[in-house]
Amino acid sequence: MVLPLVGIAQPAYYVKNPLYVFELDFEQNLKIVRMCVTHSKRVLFPSTSEVYGLCPDKELSEDESLLVLGPVSKMRWIYSCSKQMMDRVLAAYGQERGLRFTCFRPFNWTGPRLDEPADAERGTARVITQFLFNLVHGRPLHLVGGGRQRRSFTSIHDGIDALLAIVRNERNNLDGEILNIGNPSNQASVKELAHLVRDAAAAYPKYAPLAAAAVITDIPEDDYYGKGYADVQHRVPSIAKAERLLDWRPKRSLEDIVRDTVHYYLGDGGAWA
Repeated sequence: MVLPLVGIAQPAYYVKNPLYVFELDFEQNLKIVRMCVTHSKRVLFPSTSEVYGLCPDKELSEDESLLVLGPVSKMRWIYSCSKQMMDRVLAAYGQERGLRFTCFRPFNWTGPRLDEPADAERGTARVITQFLFNLVHGRPLHLVGGGRQRRSFTSIHDGIDALLAIVRNERNNLDGEILNIGNPSNQASVKELAHLVRDAAAAYPKYAPLAAAAVITDIPEDDYYGKGYADVQHRVPSIAKAERLLDWRPKRSLEDIVRDTVHYYLGDGGAWA
């Protein structure tokens, strides 16, 4: 079994280094997949919720929803396009060469230990870490495009539970399947998330004054990411398939995720304490 983890999943890179994103996310993974075909290895491929792009469906279905991308002039879509093409190549190898594969599509997996301080310093960390880093350093919490975008945030712990179930494949029923791994109950706007992070940080006496003084401010997309960026206003997964095939359901609320992440960084012995 092979789990290829080569890739870049940070929006800032999509816009500023699109060729690098394509070379890693598609070209290098294609080499790995072809070796798996040659040596008859099962592949578990990390796809992404980004492949759905601008699909208008209220809930995104792995086997029914259209994959709708924006114009070529918006480099932001090169990541989504690279991942989508890998999904299609895997399916083609499955059909023509008998490749055993399963794709899983993470929906905003987040939580402790996913970002380095250097990521946050560059402004490329996941949103909870980025908000917290800015708060601790007395910087504004930037709401790109006003923070109206809604996402379904998923605990990294729930995501790993699902991934391990895919690895085990106890029912031997996952070949050729694509699975959304997300938490549709954890929908929130980025603006709402900023307030949750600020409130969670305020619970730590050392950081309460910084939380009270934190400024939450809007910033245009072009100013933050550059002119090649475009955003998606909602992204909610259908997880009926994962529930049925894996007997898996996410357990952790958004409040739990924020609290766990903030504690990892600010609690006693925390990474930034």
